[in-house]
Amino acid sequence: MENWGLLSVSVVGIASLALLVLCANIAVKKLIGIASYFNLSTTFMGMTVISLSTSIPEITAHATASINILRKTLDYKIGSAIVLGANIGSDVVQQTLIMGIVVLLAGTLYFRKYFLWKSMIPMIATTIMCIVLGIDGTYSRVDGLILFGTFIAYNYFLYKDERKHYRKEDNVVTHEGIAKNIPQNVKDVIIDTLISLVMLALTVVSATYVLQVTEIMVNETGISGSLIGVVTLGIASALPELTTALAGIGNKEYGISLGALVGSNITNPLVAIGGGAIISQYAVPRPLILWDLPWETVTGAILWIVLWFNKGRLGKKEAIYLIAIYFIYVFLRASYFNVDF
Repeated sequence: MENWGLLSVSVVGIASLALLVLCANIAVKKLIGIASYFNLSTTFMGMTVISLSTSIPEITAHATASINILRKTLDYKIGSAIVLGANIGSDVVQQTLIMGIVVLLAGTLYFRKYFLWKSMIPMIATTIMCIVLGIDGTYSRVDGLILFGTFIAYNYFLYKDERKHYRKEDNVVTHEGIAKNIPQNVKDVIIDTLISLVMLALTVVSATYVLQVTEIMVNETGISGSLIGVVTLGIASALPELTTALAGIGNKEYGISLGALVGSNITNPLVAIGGGAIISQYAVPRPLILWDLPWETVTGAILWIVLWFNKGRLGKKEAIYLIAIYFIYVFLRASYFNVDF
């Protein structure tokens, strides 16, 4: 593929990206249905199963990149910059652009106080953890174990809390697209699990081509890998969260929408970066530490403060601010932080 023209390479990249998103969305629907079959409340589903499912593009991209880095078929620094940029870019997109779009379409969203404490505070803390661990310019295997271990501990806490406060009415799923994917028996669960595994396998294949294409574009154009990851792959990787959130909003399943958006901002760095770092370690681009992660932290903190003093309410005015914040972020990133190392 190195000998192909830039246009041909771009077409392959776009097709691979489209296949990745399509397969990820199918896997997400099946996994949501399986979670519903096992009586998990919609908010818990959003924070755990759905956030993990919608993070499939980031997780598979990291796993694929890390394996290729170990095999030396992907440049260590470029590969690290691409997947880390896509990961953090996806989080920023979700916190600002996607959250703003979802609120605009919903009119108004309400966050419960327990959600602010048990979900948004861990989201902000996770970002700060990534800054601290990456400030030396590397995510080591020990750093990866810390991140991944934090995810396991946090989900264990959520599960115990879910079982303690579980109410049957919290598990009612009204969205038709989700409800029709709920298995009716064990046989359906097995079939949906197999379909999910096949879709996950296809996302891995797609991610391999996306990474190869992105590496070629970095070498050919001179654009930094993390900037490509932030601006293009970050948006594409966030599409499963967008479609899931919109599905929930359309049928007043706000627990799924909020849980998917906030939960993915916890899952992406802890599982994708943590898991990838365990495999190969990563070189951390300077813009991620100096701009992307601090911006994500400040944005998350401002969002939390606004919600706290607004009694958990987000309206159309706040939605417009969130969307504007995203475009300011991208403009400043491209203007002042366009060199990785």
